[in-house]
Amino acid sequence: MAANDDIANGVSLTNEEILRYSRHLIMPEVALAGQLKLKAARVLCIGAGGLGSPLALYLAAAGIGTLGIVDFDVVDSTNLQRQSIHTTADVGRSKVESAAEKLRALNPLTEVRSFQTTLTSENALEIFRDFDIIADGTDNFATRYLVNDACVLSGKPNVYASVFRFEGQASVFAADRGPCYRCLYPEPPPPGMVPSCAEGGVLGVLPGLLGVIQATEVVKLILGSGDSLIGRLLLIDALGMRFREVKLRKNSECPVCGANPTVRELIDYEQFCGVRGEERPIGAAVPEITPEELKGRLDRGEDLFVLDVREPHEHEICRLGGHLIPLGELPQRLHELDSGRDIVAYCKVGARSAKAVELLRSIGFRRVRSLAGGIDAWAERVDPTMPRY
Repeated sequence: MAANDDIANGVSLTNEEILRYSRHLIMPEVALAGQLKLKAARVLCIGAGGLGSPLALYLAAAGIGTLGIVDFDVVDSTNLQRQSIHTTADVGRSKVESAAEKLRALNPLTEVRSFQTTLTSENALEIFRDFDIIADGTDNFATRYLVNDACVLSGKPNVYASVFRFEGQASVFAADRGPCYRCLYPEPPPPGMVPSCAEGGVLGVLPGLLGVIQATEVVKLILGSGDSLIGRLLLIDALGMRFREVKLRKNSECPVCGANPTVRELIDYEQFCGVRGEERPIGAAVPEITPEELKGRLDRGEDLFVLDVREPHEHEICRLGGHLIPLGELPQRLHELDSGRDIVAYCKVGARSAKAVELLRSIGFRRVRSLAGGIDAWAERVDPTMPRY
């Protein structure tokens, strides 16, 4: 029988596929049987951003038979520094549409299934149902807990990674053989404690590194070979180029995958993580001022103390003037503020300034407000000549 007539689980390789995947086929660790497994596999990528870009590209190139992409967002120019599946011409397009186009161009033999939607407790199990492996490329805690719990409840492995600034981590959470994400992080951090990539930044190449690691782990799971990251958390310091790992153990008291689970259905994960709003996970009751209101008061020459709580390197990019005190230094520099003046605090998008206002109000400042939407909203709505970052 010719090699291309061999069948595994009803799947066979054509002569075209044998040529395309020949560098796999000549490796004994993959060979024909392994490539057939890859062709039969169904992998779902959550997110078509920094992690999802290299993850999906390498899975399609490897010959994954069915590749699903879930993302609700559109391509923004700030994505292009790290989200390599998108190009400048894609700005404003749906990310799943942009990604699907590139994946089909790379490998028309891979079936790409697009889900232009927000992953929620209402649709996660339904979307997961037709896939074997879930790869989590999300950037927020609420969705990570949702993906984890949905994977545990549906019995599917969760190939996880996350990035921030110069650091990243990766693991494989598989409830049947090892710990889940909740075993590692039983509770989310307090709202606003961990800044988003929009606030803290991320080295553009770092998601590429972590996404490729995710793709590697997915392929190994499908092949059933190699030493998986199940039970291990890989920690990467790109600035020092150091890799280390932490051993993970399954928590017998885990509310999702433990001996007596209490989470038996998907919950409200935004409520669980204390999140309401896209970039403002904290301070819903913090007094705010709109960019238009602030401009009016400045134009009238009112006595305002404008407080920039960003970092010095952000202050160099653009500024509204005023006084620079980074949020982390604020408790030690309170003497520089006058509680008798009206204070307007601002940052990039409003999260850090809201924390600054909460801090100041907790110690007696009453005439203090946060600039809603931060300097980004100011640049968009008041001064379009100001650079946005």
